Amino acid sequence: MSKELQIEIKELKIADNYDLIAGFMQQLHKHEHMLFDKTAQWDDIEAKYMRHIIEMQAEFDGLCLVAYSGVTPAGFIFGYTVDQDDSRIEVYEGKELYVSDGFVAENFRRQGIYHRLNQRLEQYYIDKGILRITRYTHIQNTRMRQLLEEEGYFVTRLLYEKWVE
Repeated sequence: MSKELQIEIKELKIADNYDLIAGFMQQLHKHEHMLFDKTAQWDDIEAKYMRHIIEMQAEFDGLCLVAYSGVTPAGFIFGYTVDQDDSRIEVYEGKELYVSDGFVAENFRRQGIYHRLNQRLEQYYIDKGILRITRYTHIQNTRMRQLLEEEGYFVTRLLYEKWVE
């Protein structure tokens, strides 16, 4: 019988932990680029994207959680609230949680870390009254799609793209 990996999940302020979160983001973008070659290179977008998520954390009740195995950061997840306006077509009119980013380092995968991060993030916002949670993932990311479906998510729309060159 294998021993469960001991993980501690901590809330972090992105601005105060820039290098750690930017490092995770770099790995995430590298993985996303493997799935879809139109994904921007991290070096080209780092400053703007990091500024964006720092702003979302500060202004839109953002929460960044990092999972640690001992002192080693194993993965992270980040989400923030989105206000709906009256142009939406759904019946839900409250704030929603948008799960923006998440990643688990390769040597920590398949140990339930992302599942635990996701549950903790969701519960934080459910306790605040959030009833709708949205997120995106690449169609080729079959492992993430399976995890999301196991967590009770379902596909409501498909994004079609056409790149004209």
